[in-house]
Amino acid sequence: MLKRINSGLVLGLVVAALTLEASWAQDIESLIDQVMTGSHRSDKNKARGRYRHPKETLMFFGLKPEMTVVEITPGMGWYTEILAPVMRDRGVFYAAVFAVTDQSSEFQRNMDKSYRGMLAASPDLYGKVKLSLLYPGAMQVAPAGGTDMVLTFRNVHNWAKAGTADAMFKAFYDALKPGGILGVVEHRARPGTPFQRQIDSGYMTEDYVIETAQKAGFKLVNRSEINANARDTADHAGGVWTLPPNLRNVSEADKPKYLAIGESDRMTLKFVKQ
Repeated sequence: MLKRINSGLVLGLVVAALTLEASWAQDIESLIDQVMTGSHRSDKNKARGRYRHPKETLMFFGLKPEMTVVEITPGMGWYTEILAPVMRDRGVFYAAVFAVTDQSSEFQRNMDKSYRGMLAASPDLYGKVKLSLLYPGAMQVAPAGGTDMVLTFRNVHNWAKAGTADAMFKAFYDALKPGGILGVVEHRARPGTPFQRQIDSGYMTEDYVIETAQKAGFKLVNRSEINANARDTADHAGGVWTLPPNLRNVSEADKPKYLAIGESDRMTLKFVKQ
């Protein structure tokens, strides 16, 4: 009788867990759908979803609206437009940005001004965003040990070039709770690409990203081809910036060729803090 009771209890718990998981997936999927099509997003930004697959990517990482989440160096705020409204009512959302100093470039200053302007212009959407300021030698992306998820989109090549990749991944590890998730999306180089070529092209190998994360203490738990692009050969003369949306130094005659390729081939890696 005891075995039957225990078996029934286990079955009930499994069913309850599956029901909860299905409910979570439906909840977050619905929220992301609503935000992705919101009037706060430009048609141009919405159109890039075909390459960036935000809903599929965030669900793969396991995003839940009640989490504490950090987005690392959000640039012009493409993902912030989705993450901040999703997290607004039930979660906590940090944006980790490099502090503007006397040594900051004009590009960095303009990007910082643009991002802060976006947040200030829509307090109903972004009024609860918490900014973490990153300084050289002080890479704290959020209070230590209190974060459920850290997300970084197409940033690793910048840190590799600056020589700060190890420090950044260490900061992610320090911010996360035990069992917390690090989600990485990055332009993908062919296996065996020399490191200097990775730096020059903006495409990093999966091996480099995984090894850097593992050095910080992370364990790779899953990878996805959600953001793969088989048309991208990753060997363009001008690196990843040859492709849209940049089309850097591309002639008018060659633009159709690169527009047909689309945005870069990207790895999508999920790590856990052990």
